[in-house]
Formats: sequence, C-alpha cells, structure tokens
Amino acid sequence: MTQFLPAALVGAAAFSCALAAEAADLPVRAAPPAFTPLPAFTWTGFYAGVNAGYAFGTAGGSFTDPSYGTVTGGGRSGGFAGGGQIGYNYQFTPGSGFVVGVEADIQATAFAKADAAYLGATPYYSVRPSLDYFGTLRGRVGYAFDRVLIYGTGGFAYGGGARSSYAAAYPYTLPNTTRTGYALGGGVEYAFTEKLSAKVEALYLKLGRGTAGATYYDAAVPAYYGTGRRDDGFAVVRAGLNYRF
Repeated sequence: MTQFLPAALVGAAAFSCALAAEAADLPVRAAPPAFTPLPAFTWTGFYAGVNAGYAFGTAGGSFTDPSYGTVTGGGRSGGFAGGGQIGYNYQFTPGSGFVVGVEADIQATAFAKADAAYLGATPYYSVRPSLDYFGTLRGRVGYAFDRVLIYGTGGFAYGGGARSSYAAAYPYTLPNTTRTGYALGGGVEYAFTEKLSAKVEALYLKLGRGTAGATYYDAAVPAYYGTGRRDDGFAVVRAGLNYRF
C-alpha cells in the first residue's frame, strides 16, 4: 500500500501536466473589439472660400426724358462676377437639422459696355458711375440633410465704381459712386469632404432707388448728358468652393 501511493501521486502529477499542456495549445478567445460609430457630420464652424459666376445686367430699351423726349438704347448686358466669402454656420442637431449662419462677400465685376444711346438722332451720354464691385452681408437659414444644405439668404448689399468718362461735361450734381441696398436669394451646398464643400447660389441685388437726374444739352458737341433711366437691380448666379475650419 505504501508503495502504491507514490506511484499514484506521480501518475496524477503527470496527468495534470498533460492537461495543462493541452490547454496551452488551445486558441485564446479574445473579446470582440468594441464598435465605435463615426461622429455625425455637422456644418457648425467658420469657413472661407471663393466664387465665380455671371451677373445679369439691366436690359436695353427706351425711356422718356421729361425735358427732351424719348431716349433709345443705352442698355447694359451682364458680365463676369467673382470674389470671395467668409462666414459662420451653426447646426442645431448634427446629421440632419436646421442651420443658421452669417456670410460676408465681396465681388469684382466686368459688365459689358453699354449700348449707344440716342435722343432722336443726337447721342445721349450717361454720366452714371460704373459698378466695378459689390458686396453683401447676409444671414443664412437652411436645413441640412447630412452633407447637403439647402438655404435661403438675405441682407445688406453695397457697391461702387468709377466716375463716368463724361462726368466732367455734366454741370449738375453727379450721382454718388457708391450705393447701398439689399440682397435676397438662396442656394444649395454639398460637403464632399470633412473640410471642403461646393455651392451653387442665386442672388438678386437692388442698389439705390432708381432715380434719374436732369438732362443737359451741349450744343457745341452736340450731345445730351444725363443719368438716364437708372435701374440698379441685377441678378447673380454663381458657384463657390468653401474650406471649413
């Protein structure tokens, strides 16, 4: 009996070692990695960008001068408009939700030269200043469908340019070279990366009151000089690219 106990202990120890070795060869079951969802996209933040498009100017036509009669021609077609913008958006709920913001922009313009104007058979020269630039300061309100933002916009607008080349021949008060008004419009913007977005936007701007000054006749030339029918409303359609900080 005493001889059997050491043998039994040795056998049990050997069996335990074999079980431990077999367990060590089994694959280790690790816990699956925790799933971390990507954060929802948000339009909140500052941005800056550039834009370019086309400004639709005042169409041609005739008007009646109160002193001398009907003036024909003088219409101005549209032209290039391009510049830059800065702004800030705030989105109430990430992913999809309402977005509010403010944007300021400034644009250079290159309107086509105005058509020749005549009062009867005599040339009629406009002394209105050109519109070489304009800018806006607008609020924006829209709704985001994840990376797509549809918005309306409106606010203050201003513009200015150079004196007419005929200004020195006009003896009355000249129109101001700067003017102010309002801008209204809307657009759609798409964020194709976390930082970059592209937009298409349409605006209508009204600068000034559309008033007309007195007409002056210079018999020595002969020619008429005046402000003509002043219509400072025009539309802009443009595309832009924004970088969000």
